[in-house]
Amino acid sequence: MGAGPPQGNGPVPLRIVGGPSTGGCIAGAERLPESGPGYQTIHVARSNFWGAPQTVAGTKAMAKAAAAAGMPTLLIEDISNPRGGPMAGGHVSHQLGLDVDVALDMRPRPALGPAERESIVIAGLVRPDRRGVEPSRWSGQVVTLLRLAATLPGVDRVLVNPAIKKQLCEEVGGDRGWLRRIRPWYGHAAHMHISFACPADQPECTSMAPPPPGDGCDASLQWWFDQIDAPPAPPGPRKSPPVPPAACKAILAGK
Repeated sequence: MGAGPPQGNGPVPLRIVGGPSTGGCIAGAERLPESGPGYQTIHVARSNFWGAPQTVAGTKAMAKAAAAAGMPTLLIEDISNPRGGPMAGGHVSHQLGLDVDVALDMRPRPALGPAERESIVIAGLVRPDRRGVEPSRWSGQVVTLLRLAATLPGVDRVLVNPAIKKQLCEEVGGDRGWLRRIRPWYGHAAHMHISFACPADQPECTSMAPPPPGDGCDASLQWWFDQIDAPPAPPGPRKSPPVPPAACKAILAGK
């Protein structure tokens, strides 16, 4: 897994196949080192840290900027398998090497040792009632980190819990253009999910539709909170995980 020796595709051209909802694969992925200026990877034994060059470079750039802003070391979780494809625990969008999870708890902490990096449980920023953030864990540094992520070159969107998006809508003044890329989604109370767009030279890669115009602080955000009080929907048929595109067969086999 992520703690083992490099298993990537070697010096082969970058090729990304598939989309965030359909699954896919990547050839020519790079591995994010286990630590670097401003960041550490965590849960290394069960996570993978291979990604497209822009994903790895963007993660490193964000970590350096966060360190320069006085933040604690960023904690990085899953990116993708060495050749993309299905991951343990689902993570369909993580199959392309274009997505990375980053912890949001910005409270001061010492650097983590090897055992702590495996066992750490990231605290969530959302209250138990799911209607707002936990004040003791919220700070201006969280806002700064989210802005850094949303303004990285090539970023398509950043997924966070609806309560975190709501707090940003209420708090951020001045330039709010970056809020458009901060999108509410289920879970994501403890980490943000950064999604990079398909590189322009990857015709087999399919990006999501761009976020709608505006800052996202409208009725579409209220919908998420309306669901808290709505009666639970009856369970539907269990969905099978998507099968990666046929073109991924050779890539996943290392050919």
